[in-house]
Amino acid sequence: MAEAAAVRSPGGAQAVQRALDVLHCFHDNGPDVSASDLARRLGLSVSTAHRLARTLLGAGFLEQDARTSRYRLGPAVTELGRLSYHQRGLHLAAPELTDLAERTGATADLALRSGPHAVIVAGGSVTPKAGLRRPLHSTALGKVLLAWARPDEGGPSSLPPLPAFTDRTIVEPAALEAELARVRSDTYALNDGESAHGVRTLAVPVLDGAGHARFALAVRATPSVINDARTDWFLAQARSCARALEVLLLSPAERRPPAP
Repeated sequence: MAEAAAVRSPGGAQAVQRALDVLHCFHDNGPDVSASDLARRLGLSVSTAHRLARTLLGAGFLEQDARTSRYRLGPAVTELGRLSYHQRGLHLAAPELTDLAERTGATADLALRSGPHAVIVAGGSVTPKAGLRRPLHSTALGKVLLAWARPDEGGPSSLPPLPAFTDRTIVEPAALEAELARVRSDTYALNDGESAHGVRTLAVPVLDGAGHARFALAVRATPSVINDARTDWFLAQARSCARALEVLLLSPAERRPPAP
């Protein structure tokens, strides 16, 4: 009874939210952080940030460098991440993505949606030095996840203000709505220098039987590799891989009917 009361109490909910906020501070895959870094990022006092970090340390969600006293993600996060990876069947996607990359000479990535971000969960961009989150509005992966969003995920109106990363980034909600209409009509998304100059990405959805994008699949290279003359060929390769991933990652009840 006491435990249930604690879950219902606003103070308990606030403490849980603050602990989650601490963990979210590590999304950028940057260097280890101190309690004062956490306090500054979250707008908390240093003592509160220190207390939250120590609680997470005790539960294994953070670990602390004995020399610097700075924090990094702990083994409990690693364990849960690996369990989630296998429960979603993502280990089955890796060979398909490797084969797609070898056939096309492009980087192949698979992403799912997490709030206002596309999170790359498998593929060539998953490296120790790279963050895994990408903005939805400025990436081909993100546009796909927005264009075929599930009802509970929210459309463009659910996003925070749209920052510009290059002079090509879409920053107006109306322009993004128009872009998503084009994506749905063409059944693919293009990112041509909207996140970084000199990078071109094509993305297609991994759809379920209800027509929602469970994942987005992308091939990424330079404009000289993914050029206008070869766009249709790259899309054919990506779509073939996406259909294979529907079988690997979705249960029979969730899948679309086989293509005729």
